Amino acid sequence: MRAAVATPFPVASPVTAADLVAALRDARARTLALLDGLDDAQLMGPRLDIVNPLLWEIGHLAWFHEHFVLRGLDGRDSLMAGSDALYDSAAVPHATRWDLPLPPLPETLTYMERVQSALAARLDGRAPDAREVYLYRLVAFHEDMHAEAFTYARQTLGYPAPAFGEAAAGAAGPWPGDATVGGGVLRLGSEPGDGFVFDNEKWAHPVELAPFRIARAPVTNAEYAAFVDDGGYRRADLWDAEGRDWLAGSEAEHPVYWRRGAEGWEVRVFDRWASLAPHRPVIHVNWHEASAWCRWAGRRLPSEAEWEAAAAVEPAADGGLGATKRRYPWGVAPPAPGLANLDGRGLGPVDVAAHPAGDSPWGCRQMMGNVWEWTASPFLPFPGFAPDAYRDYSVPAFGTRKVLRGGAWATSGRMVTATYRNFFGPERRDVLAGFRTVAI
Repeated sequence: MRAAVATPFPVASPVTAADLVAALRDARARTLALLDGLDDAQLMGPRLDIVNPLLWEIGHLAWFHEHFVLRGLDGRDSLMAGSDALYDSAAVPHATRWDLPLPPLPETLTYMERVQSALAARLDGRAPDAREVYLYRLVAFHEDMHAEAFTYARQTLGYPAPAFGEAAAGAAGPWPGDATVGGGVLRLGSEPGDGFVFDNEKWAHPVELAPFRIARAPVTNAEYAAFVDDGGYRRADLWDAEGRDWLAGSEAEHPVYWRRGAEGWEVRVFDRWASLAPHRPVIHVNWHEASAWCRWAGRRLPSEAEWEAAAAVEPAADGGLGATKRRYPWGVAPPAPGLANLDGRGLGPVDVAAHPAGDSPWGCRQMMGNVWEWTASPFLPFPGFAPDAYRDYSVPAFGTRKVLRGGAWATSGRMVTATYRNFFGPERRDVLAGFRTVAI
């Protein structure tokens, strides 16, 4: 097959200090909005494996900022005595975080603001160098990731919906059918010159793909409900060995936030129950649930290489994979409301036919935003992998997680691209994940 050498993403004009500080401030504003309205008990919450105490987590954000910038670049002392013993996620076991002598919220917020003000002040009046640009973006994106975690923690714990967001989008309906993606050689991952990338995206390498047919949209609530109603959770033949073990341990009979109401399926959205919207993508299903639905439907999950090809590679004249890979499914323009459901707009998914302007080169819809999409691929390092400054970002997860792609409705649009790799354990149902499928 033809070897396609991907064109690097266009790199924007040089990043200024103002750009970096604006991203920090914007990420912090979202963090504070997600804390708004929660009392002291809610900020600690119950001891669960899938959440952190929110009071601990916001202090960790400040610690992370100063650890990599103020202390890492400048060798400064911490702005909070004893911060390493409280907030170093690599050294403080998850189960102990409820038992720590955490500062109260006002003191924690003061620490956060002191750190952020120091980050802004150290760039005042000068242009940042490449190392500073990388680390400032890293800490801003790290806070963006935690903001998404705060969002689904509020869902997990049944807290009220956060106050930000816009009016929910109107009905757009289903988007059935498959798109045919030509074969060829994909350069999977990011290229030098693509701008900021995470270490697990490095570096692009050739993967040969046969032609395949992939769903134009994610699986919908209605499509998933048909599986549940057909006894999908009771049919052992639809689940692999690990899936059957998970099913037995969880005693699941349907997606985690669903229940049967008087007029059909209902879903809990934060602290309220609503009728299940049939044409929105199913969300909060894990990898085992997605895989079982595929067996029931005679389909399969895409590999992450197939997903990336369908999302970003432009077709060649002969219909195969071309030589140009887009930064986003629609091109190079940054995410905007008309292109993708990102940044918490609407506080939930929209119908799968929405956002046609964001279609990929092959005609797939919503390959960015709305729901993270499980792939068949285990989360493994690319050839030649070496960890970046945040050494514990990827390495501890290799071989234990599955790859998700594309971003969800709560994902930061400034962070996600067509090469961004998310990763969670196959048992996780709390994350904002759905899936699309490939024909067998």
